[in-house]
Amino acid sequence: MTKRVILGISGASGAAIGLEIGRILASMDDVELHIVVTAAARRTIAHEAGTEALGLLIGRANYCHAEADIGASIASGSFQTAGMIVAPCSMRSLAAIASGLTDNLLLRAADVQLKERRRLVLLARETPLHLGHLRNMVSVTEMGAIVMPPVPAFYRNPTSIDEVVSHLAARAVDLLAICDTPLAMEWKG
Repeated sequence: MTKRVILGISGASGAAIGLEIGRILASMDDVELHIVVTAAARRTIAHEAGTEALGLLIGRANYCHAEADIGASIASGSFQTAGMIVAPCSMRSLAAIASGLTDNLLLRAADVQLKERRRLVLLARETPLHLGHLRNMVSVTEMGAIVMPPVPAFYRNPTSIDEVVSHLAARAVDLLAICDTPLAMEWKG
């Protein structure tokens, strides 16, 4: 059975993680990938990954929705999904999701995941954090979201940024619980 998954990419630094999550999801035969990329994310992707990276992501997705298209399928609770990942998730997007503001499609789709009690994974990207950031993280967690700051697993002894990004992306996809076996290598003790 096909699982619909939404990937939202906001303008925070860390575009490589969102791009890798998109690659992983697009490679799964049983996943229908819907993406929405904010204007700020387009700028960040171009700066951090090059102008061709966004085109590759869009080419891999089954559907690419415009940020302003509030009437898109993913804006409705009747559109069944297995969940949504926002990677990276800017503090602006986090604050809007925590407040229930839905002035673009990424935010509306995230809001739908919460109201329908579906999985919403937010790779909140900022450091250091002030009290407002922390309160927003608590708020979305209380509403059912999973906050996953993209913190490297140094115990895995990564030797490259690509290894760090791959592990973070795999962990984020694993949090959707759409795979029979975990994508990220389990800790063996």
